[in-house]
Amino acid sequence: MDSHIQVETGYQKQQNIFLGNKKVLLKKDPSKLTTAERRKLRYWKNVGLGFKTPKTAIEGTYIDKKCPFTSNVSIRGRILTGVVKSTKMQKSIVIRRDYLKWVRKYRRYERRHKNVTAHCSPAFKPKVGDTVIVGECRPLSKTIRFNVLKVTPKSIRKKFTDY
Repeated sequence: MDSHIQVETGYQKQQNIFLGNKKVLLKKDPSKLTTAERRKLRYWKNVGLGFKTPKTAIEGTYIDKKCPFTSNVSIRGRILTGVVKSTKMQKSIVIRRDYLKWVRKYRRYERRHKNVTAHCSPAFKPKVGDTVIVGECRPLSKTIRFNVLKVTPKSIRKKFTDY
């Protein structure tokens, strides 16, 4: 087992991997491993809904029990998009979702927003301003009910393009 994975207080291991097999397989040459043997080294899955599993989830060494790609967290319910507002939490981000609300008295729309907290797997490295797609899952903590499925980097815009 790699020592750089063990940074938490408790021992970190993937739930579906038997460590006895892993020790034997790690002694083999990585190029000679079959697909079935690679699956015994690291558990990963496809979340479905047209989202691809990131390469870092398949080939990486991180262990995250709330990751939709490498643990038993299933994505069901709503799929939302938003812009990353904050990445200050460990493995969690705050997303801003803008929308329009019709005001009948003035017969106009007003701009509103909601902040949504979402779990961000170590497979992704989002930055403030990136657009993310999140999927609903079971409650992971008091406020977190969504998991990041895809990150689209912020496009580089020239300043003062509106003038």
